[in-house]
Amino acid sequence: MGEFGVMKRELYSERMGRLGTESAFTVLAKAKALEAKGIELIHFEIGEPDFDTPKHIIDAAVEAARNQWTHYTPSAGIAELREAIADTVSESRRIDIDPNREVVVLPGAKPAIFNSLMAIVDSGDEVIVPNPGFPIYESVVRFAGGEPVFAKLKEEDDFNMKADDIAKLVTEKTKVIIINSPENPCGSVLQKSDVEALAELAIENDIFVISDEVYCKIFYEGDECLSIASEPGMKERTLIIDGFSKTYAMTGWRLGYAVGPAQLIEYITQLQTNSTSCVNAFVQKGGVAALRGPQDCVTEMVAKYRERRDTIVQGLNEIDGISCRMPRGAFYVMANIRDLGKPSNELMEHLMKEARVVTLPGPAMGSYAEGYLRFSYATSIENIKEGIKRIETTVSKLQ
Repeated sequence: MGEFGVMKRELYSERMGRLGTESAFTVLAKAKALEAKGIELIHFEIGEPDFDTPKHIIDAAVEAARNQWTHYTPSAGIAELREAIADTVSESRRIDIDPNREVVVLPGAKPAIFNSLMAIVDSGDEVIVPNPGFPIYESVVRFAGGEPVFAKLKEEDDFNMKADDIAKLVTEKTKVIIINSPENPCGSVLQKSDVEALAELAIENDIFVISDEVYCKIFYEGDECLSIASEPGMKERTLIIDGFSKTYAMTGWRLGYAVGPAQLIEYITQLQTNSTSCVNAFVQKGGVAALRGPQDCVTEMVAKYRERRDTIVQGLNEIDGISCRMPRGAFYVMANIRDLGKPSNELMEHLMKEARVVTLPGPAMGSYAEGYLRFSYATSIENIKEGIKRIETTVSKLQ
């Protein structure tokens, strides 16, 4: 220790300089500070369902707590929940899942991303990540010592990841491709031909795939949301990440899971043992109720999201200088604001101040998203209509 107890040596690790953040929460904090001053805002920046958690899920968790489900559980999760997850994934992805060896329950989907990348990525490994994309992918890849390689999602391709573009990024150092479908922030959904081509590319180049499927129940076209794990030869080289936050409006419950090869699941579980021990017991009981219980709550939420999607897309496209494509899943829309002549962050700040509308600047979701704003339409129709009106008024003054 130095004079007066001050540390002379560098206290903090080099790796902390490689760790990023999720800017949606930074923007939310700015908005909350304005609201604390009495300024009323309409929120489009945060990806959180505005619905209440369905009652039967809450009831199951409360009953479990009252029955003393308040102690440690196995790190991988209680057997009842792992079995429910295995059944759900086996049925929806048409693959056989062993609940005892191929499923781990985690406190949200983010720990599944973090633990899996920490278990897989060594220094110098390359990981292909979507851009625009969820910023935690890039952050954790860098933290693990890997090198993110950005796959540009193009508006003219409906922001879908294309195997031909990915093939140009593959090198001998490529270890993982991260897929997110339906995608945050673009709302894109991979087509059957895209999934098949990406699977073929992964097999030919011996690349592992992390498939983030947390929005898999929130899609608006077709009968099912496709998973790359369903393709021949892909179950063995795919980790499915899913959770309860978006599908069942359970963001504050912190409950997610990963399904994949037994050895990787064992490593993810080992990391959980070293960090959080386990997900709390009565929350896991709520997860069982979510998967085993009635699913009409999900159907009703998705129907409302569809109505909101249609409303916000129509409204944004009627504003001079703003355009956007119709997203096919999740609850986000990427609005092209390039014709307004302002950088994304500057326009976001302007709309927050002048229109009292909070959005997310595109670069918060990746370097290729400059010229866009992301809108989350996980809010009421009334808020969407009022928000569009305010934006139109403010933007007209810019022009």
